[in-house]
Amino acid sequence: MKRLASILLVLSLGLAAIAQDSAQSREILDKTYSGYMSSNGIKLSFKSYIDEVGATESDSQKGEAYIKGNKFRVEMDDINIWFDGTTQWVLLKDVDEVNISNPTKSELTSVSPLAMLGIYKDGYILKNPLSKTVNGLDVYQINMSPVAANSDIKEITLAIDKTKNRLVQVKLTMSNNLLYKIDITDYNDNFKYNDSEFVFNKNNYPGVEIVDLR
Repeated sequence: MKRLASILLVLSLGLAAIAQDSAQSREILDKTYSGYMSSNGIKLSFKSYIDEVGATESDSQKGEAYIKGNKFRVEMDDINIWFDGTTQWVLLKDVDEVNISNPTKSELTSVSPLAMLGIYKDGYILKNPLSKTVNGLDVYQINMSPVAANSDIKEITLAIDKTKNRLVQVKLTMSNNLLYKIDITDYNDNFKYNDSEFVFNKNNYPGVEIVDLR
């Protein structure tokens, strides 16, 4: 669970929302989301962190995400994930095991870069955007809280590049005081991916045990 949570990837909140929804924030996120969906191929480099709120040290990992519409591939030090739009393959490198599943929408939100960005579409109240500087970029900072009172997340904060309408940073504050942060360190949308790149090829991983959970 810690591996999956550290991707980015992804989620719900623990307070009842009382703030009025911001049309301006929703418009900003709509524009960013549609840009991701319309691209033939995006490559993201990212660094993810996990720690407790207020802690001085954090556990961090680097990774890359390859995205085409609702398909994606994520590569990290200890885990790789493929999703072809229906089926998901999760390679656990330390045990040489691949788990195959057909994830639900909520399960997908915890690992999919696009699903994570699109979480604002349903069940969240958006606050008005704030002008901030994040990682040297001028961004819109958008805070979200869930409508449901029994979510696992306390708050979601997104940073969107004002000039390029790209996701720069995601922060997830959990109800158990864990803090997940993802910094997008590089973005390139000049790729054209074949659909086969989002499917696990067992011939490339001889000796790996395959566990079908469908």
